[in-house]
Amino acid sequence: MTAVRRAAPVLAAVLLLLGSAGRAGATGYRYWSFWERAGGHWTYATQGPSTVRPDDGAVQGFRFAVSADSADASRPRGTADFATICADTAAKPGTKRVALVLDFGTPADAPSGETPPGRRTACARVSPDATTADALAAVAKPLRYDTNALLCAISGYPEQGCGEQVAAGTKESAAEEGSAAGEGKERESGNGPSLGLPIGAAVVALLAGAAVWQARRRRNDSV
Repeated sequence: MTAVRRAAPVLAAVLLLLGSAGRAGATGYRYWSFWERAGGHWTYATQGPSTVRPDDGAVQGFRFAVSADSADASRPRGTADFATICADTAAKPGTKRVALVLDFGTPADAPSGETPPGRRTACARVSPDATTADALAAVAKPLRYDTNALLCAISGYPEQGCGEQVAAGTKESAAEEGSAAGEGKERESGNGPSLGLPIGAAVVALLAGAAVWQARRRRNDSV
């Protein structure tokens, strides 16, 4: 038991690390995520709206929510069909049409004291070389950006704040998310081992090593 007692401080440190890892993961960021529609599915955009130049007939989406990262981000909900969104906007030479899905999120994701507007769609008619940001500005002003060109507000929502860190507990449940128009939040899981697994293995190895050391010591004492 002496070996186990000597190992106790190390074990305590390992358990403390495990607890800290859990707490570190319990955070998220409140922001507007940007999505592109292809093949009937949303894909998290790899570029910002100020650099993407969508083609005529493209569908682009924005969703305000609390997310830990891109894999955890909430997708825009509801109708996302170009023909439906731009049904009343006829094609015109020298322009292009971009369908936009603007999902202002849920009350659970809203900053304190603010209420999210209802989700809506819009068809922006812009010049052929226009970016998604240009299309957004044509139909959803006022927009607000921070000094790093991060999109902070669409149609004035939210009134303040920009990508601030918040407690993950403010995020709505997957059940609430999935109830909207049959296309709720899709999570990606199994992308890698949990930090708890290697730490747990280290704990087991530590205790096993202590037991072996103790057994060897007893044999040596008996010789």
